[in-house]
Order: sequence, then structure tokens, then C-alpha cells
Amino acid sequence: MSWCDYYVLFLGISLRLFSLESEAVVLVADQKHLSDEHIDHKKQNGTKWAVLVAGSREYFNYRHQADVCHSYQILKKGGLKDENIIVFMYDDIAFNKYNPRPGIIINKPDGPDVYDGVPKDYTRKHVTAGNFYAAILGNRSALTGGSGKVLDSGPNDHIFIYYADHGAPGVLEMPSGDDRVFAKDFVDVLKKKHEAKGYKSMVIYIEACESGSMFVGLLPENINIYATTAANGKESSYGTYCPGDIYSSPPEYDTCLGDMYSISWMEECDKIDLRQETLGHQYEVVRRRTANSNLFSSSHVMQFGNTNQKEDSLSTYLGSNPANDNFTSTINHDDHDDQIDFSPSVRSTVVSQRDADILYLWRKFQKAPTGSGEKLEGHKKLQEELSQRKQIDHTIQQIGKFLFGTYEETSKVLNNVRPSGQPLVDDWDCFKMHMKTYEKYCGRLSKYGMKYTRAIANMCNAGITTDQLVAALMPTCAS
Repeated sequence: MSWCDYYVLFLGISLRLFSLESEAVVLVADQKHLSDEHIDHKKQNGTKWAVLVAGSREYFNYRHQADVCHSYQILKKGGLKDENIIVFMYDDIAFNKYNPRPGIIINKPDGPDVYDGVPKDYTRKHVTAGNFYAAILGNRSALTGGSGKVLDSGPNDHIFIYYADHGAPGVLEMPSGDDRVFAKDFVDVLKKKHEAKGYKSMVIYIEACESGSMFVGLLPENINIYATTAANGKESSYGTYCPGDIYSSPPEYDTCLGDMYSISWMEECDKIDLRQETLGHQYEVVRRRTANSNLFSSSHVMQFGNTNQKEDSLSTYLGSNPANDNFTSTINHDDHDDQIDFSPSVRSTVVSQRDADILYLWRKFQKAPTGSGEKLEGHKKLQEELSQRKQIDHTIQQIGKFLFGTYEETSKVLNNVRPSGQPLVDDWDCFKMHMKTYEKYCGRLSKYGMKYTRAIANMCNAGITTDQLVAALMPTCAS
């Protein structure tokens, strides 16, 4: 072969190798493109996140941590990962000396253990409003203690927030000290999360007395948040599965196992295909069950924010348990409330959240042997609680009389409920300052005493200054 033939052969081989190499590059590029498409598709679908909060402590508040643990189990069965579920709970119930089943928490009579596997992200002194806000905003630098887990969510993600606790007009309680979640602060945090494009859509469920006041006149309709609450802004919410109930807690339990609104949405989720049920349908189911829970006492479940989200499936936020595929709710939108067959486990005796501790103390007293030290101690604690309630009632009346002249005017001003759509108070800084001032001179408001936060807000609405309030508090609380 001449050198020309060798050159042509070499050139041909080189061109073939170049062609194969180019094809490989294209193939790799195509694979990378497909991979990028898969990632983009995943981003488009978004990640599900959840924040679960039990804002109380002590054994007589068993139900709040039971509610939150139950909600975790629903999310876990729905496919959410622990890294995307943030849990706030004091964690003093499962191994409490009064718990008849150590290490186990149940949310209904003969129910399963809901405590198993629950992450302990923020417990004890780390269950705070500040950490709650920081977790929502994804602000690790603002955290104090805890696991450090926050909502690292983005613009395509879906967030579920569930809060079970004691509440009062404009306020949700926290278990530590005088720490509280104020409605205006909470909604401001939600607005910041929206401004930061930290979610595509969000759902909030709140179990607490006067929980509707957390959103009335505050939660915008245009930030893709849909919220429901256990009660409107002027009524209690209710515990259930309590001692003496039609569907009672087991006899060894002296406390309520759940809350009516909470067990209504969760027991529904336990049974149905969440892909086939919408937020709006669940709202109706929970509203009807809560309203029909008792002939004498019940609360009004409310909804706020972007009601267009009612068409979203529950699985968008809670995931979906494969074991419940194709199971649908037995309650239809067209059913009238009196046409729904509520079983004993649904229609039951309920107890006001503020009276659940009285029930607990009464049960402890009632079960103690006659003449025993336990009986005497139980009677003492019960009488102390009742006496403290009378004292706070009297104190508020006296403060009002000092400020407004007569008991009649006091009742008119302090009990006033503002027109529908208006927030509890216009000046939230005044409200928080008046709360702080009251507790400085008269002591921390108890769970029962918190019902008077509306009275304190109305002092602000009536133009009462801090100096005027102090002038009323000093002689009243000094005595």
C-alpha cells in the first residue's frame, strides 16, 4: 500500500472514532436531559412538609399530645418522610407516672399506640413560639435548641400545619412560661413565608378554644393558605373520649384522650382514600360531626383564607395510605345533618377544653379511697382550682368597674364581640402590652383566666392606656 492508501485508511478510522465519540456525547447529553427532566418534574410536583404542634404539658392535657402523635402516624402512612415532618411536643405524657400504659399514648378507647416512632424535634423548654416561627420560616439561626429541623420548602412545595392546644381570643398557648403565639405575629410569619416563595400552597388546622380569632380579619385570601379551626372566635372547643363519656376512655384513664374537631378529621383520614377526598369535603364531615357531637354543647368549625383550595385532594398535603385505596367517605355534601347516622363513637359527651382539668381533678378525688390522704389531697386541689376561678372572675370585674364606672358598663365593654370580619383588636402591640402589664401586677393568667383576653383586647379598643390600666390593677390585685 502506498502512503496515500495508509493516509486514507487512517483518516477513515479517525472519522469513525470521532463519529462514535460524538454519538456517545449525544447519548450522555440525552441521558442528562432526561435526568434533568425527571428532576424538574419532581420539583414541579413538589415536596410535602408538615409542622405538628402540641402546645400544652401535664397529664390532664393528655389529649393534645395524643392528637399530634396521631396526626404524625397519618402523615407517615401517607408517605411523608421524617425529614419533612417537624414535631413540637413537651413529651411528658408517655412516661408520666399517671399514664396507666407507660410508653404508650392512645387517641381513642382501645386505639393503637400513636406514640411509637414520633420524632422528638422540639421538646420541653424548646417548645416555644420563637422556635415555631423559625421552623416555619426555615431560619435555623433563630432556633434555640431542638433538632434544628426547619421547613426547607420551595415554591412548588405543599405545607400542612396542625396545632392542638389551649387557646383564647387572639392567642394560642405554649407550654413554657409566659410564651404565647399571638394571632397577628403568626399571620405575619405566614405572610413572610409567602413573600419568600416558600410554598405553593398551605393548609392549617387548629384545635383550640376561640381558634377562629387567630384568622378573622387577619389571614389574606390571596397567599394560598386554607385554614380551618375547631371553633369560632367566641366559643370553646371540646375534648372527647373523656371519663364518663358514652364512648369513654378506659377506666384506668382519668383524662380525655382526644379533642372533638381533631379526632373528627383524623379518624376520617384513617379510613378513606385521601386521593379521592377534597379539603372541602373533609371540612363538611368535620363540621357536621363536631356540631352533632353533643345535644347541649358543641363548637362551630370555621374556614378561612383561600377557599379555592377546598378542591385540592387531601393527599396533596397528607399523602395517601395504600391500605385505604378506593375507600370513600360515607357522608355526602347533599346529606342534611339530621340524615347522618352518627354512631356512639361519633356522638358523645364532650367537655369544654377549659373544664377538662376540673374533670381530671374530680375523677382523681372520686376514685380515691374514702378517708385517705389521697382523698384529702384531691379535695384540696379541686377546691383550690375552683377558688382561683372565682378569684379571676372577681378581679376582672373589679378592674372593669374601676375603668368604666359600673358593672353594667363593664360587662358591655369587656364582653363586646366585634362585627364579623373584624380582628379581635386593632392595636396588637397594645394588646400584648396590656397582657404583660396585667400579669406583672396580678400574676400569670391560668388556662381558665385566658378566656379574659377578649376583655383585655377590648380595653385597647376602648382606648385604655397602660397608665390607666396600671392604676386599676394596683389596688385591685394588691388586695
